Amino acid sequence: MNKSIKHYCGIIAISCLIASSSLHAQEQVTWNERRLTTKFGIKGGVNFSNLYIDNVERENLKIGVNAGFFAKFPIVRGISIQPEILYSNKGAKDRYQSTVRGSGEYRFNLNYVETPLLLVFNLTKNLNINGGAYAAYLVSANVKDVNHDGTITGVTNLNSSNFNRFDYGLVAGVGVDIQKATLGARYNYGLKNVGLPGSLSGDLTSNSKNSVFTFFIGFAF
Repeated sequence: MNKSIKHYCGIIAISCLIASSSLHAQEQVTWNERRLTTKFGIKGGVNFSNLYIDNVERENLKIGVNAGFFAKFPIVRGISIQPEILYSNKGAKDRYQSTVRGSGEYRFNLNYVETPLLLVFNLTKNLNINGGAYAAYLVSANVKDVNHDGTITGVTNLNSSNFNRFDYGLVAGVGVDIQKATLGARYNYGLKNVGLPGSLSGDLTSNSKNSVFTFFIGFAF
């Protein structure tokens, strides 16, 4: 497993422990609802994204943003369905060193409109786990030569038409509710190849898929 992925898995695990240890205190200030209530809200956060690509010298997480809207529809007490619509900036920063592909460091910027659909389980009044799937549409893309000295022919001409427009995958995460606010962490595991087969984008990304850790805060109304 990539060292960066291990690092962020550790962060999520520590966050869960902190949330669990502070539940008693949070319950004293949690928004105490007496009936099941549909909620609507806004959310935003930070993405730590990567593309798993063969034949690269170094892979670095790319920092991006995510923001959008969500709704929470309770089924029974403690279980809800949560659809979302988000703008999500994904991609990676990779260093190539190949006689075929050339050499250089390139930043892949892939910007999606994403629609996760989650099933949320409240373990307590404050702590929840959630999971589901997402579908996404690529609205824009570009590839930049970070050091301005790369030699991969045509890479600067890549745009959204050179990548698969649609993406989909699995989602899992945790959340801590403090009154009307939610703090959370989530992992998106893409199941669709990013690059088009038989193209420069497909060759550069080597049939890789999106991999994104997200930390966010949301506010319900």
